[in-house]
Amino acid sequence: VQLQASGGGLVQPGDSLRLSCTASGRGFSAYVLGWFRQTPGKEREFVGALRRSGGTQYTANSVMGRFTISRDNAKGTGYLQMNSLKPEDTAVYYCAAAPQSTILSSMYTARAWTIWGQGTLVTVSS
Repeated sequence: VQLQASGGGLVQPGDSLRLSCTASGRGFSAYVLGWFRQTPGKEREFVGALRRSGGTQYTANSVMGRFTISRDNAKGTGYLQMNSLKPEDTAVYYCAAAPQSTILSSMYTARAWTIWGQGTLVTVSS
């Protein structure tokens, strides 16, 4: 499976934006979907993750109540819906995937994820 993130852009504080993560190849439905973000000089930060079936979401405290992850396994696509965006949400956002059998105990650590898409830049500024 290969991943490609898209949908980033420049938005104002309070706006919403939806990122997409499109998978090519087979097996997307077998992986946990994760989202991370990174700003210059900082480590990649966990944003959230969603189990294979989409039934359970894990969300970082910093975005809880504002960001939602979803997936359409039939389309091989995952999403990160971001609402009430703040300037501190400005970052390059990455989607990732990993086998559910191995990632659940270490999902908050970027290096535990085995498949990465390229990043998409989100800028929140007035």
